[in-house]
Amino acid sequence: MASSPTKNTVMYYPWHHFVLMPAAFILAAYGVRRYVDVAGNDSEDSRLWFTVAALAVVGLGVLLMLRQHYALTLQDRIIRLELRQQYFEATGQSLRPLEGQLTLPQILSLRFAGDAELPALVQAAIREKLSAKDIQARIQDFHFDHMRV
Repeated sequence: MASSPTKNTVMYYPWHHFVLMPAAFILAAYGVRRYVDVAGNDSEDSRLWFTVAALAVVGLGVLLMLRQHYALTLQDRIIRLELRQQYFEATGQSLRPLEGQLTLPQILSLRFAGDAELPALVQAAIREKLSAKDIQARIQDFHFDHMRV
């Protein structure tokens, strides 16, 4: 029998966690160390190691930001699914036909609305092209989302 994941379960993506990130850390550390050894020399070695160190540090930063981007993209998809479910439970109808008329910021704002006011807010957001701030200002029964990364 398979065990269900617990709150403390950590998921790893092997290529990211065990190949790319360690390689980027090693290359950045080695590049910086080698550059420090030749820093101040106006030589080809100095310029080479500065370039290697700079590219490795930038690459490491990109890998770290990419990890955050993956999490936020996944959360946006989950919020869209939660809103579809909430709208269906509140109206008995699918949100999909209306979803194409809503922007992602509108969808992200609509998630804060309670069941009773959600259908009217969806219609108002489409009809009046409300901004995310306007939608949030109209919400009477505000449901905060404290689980966003």
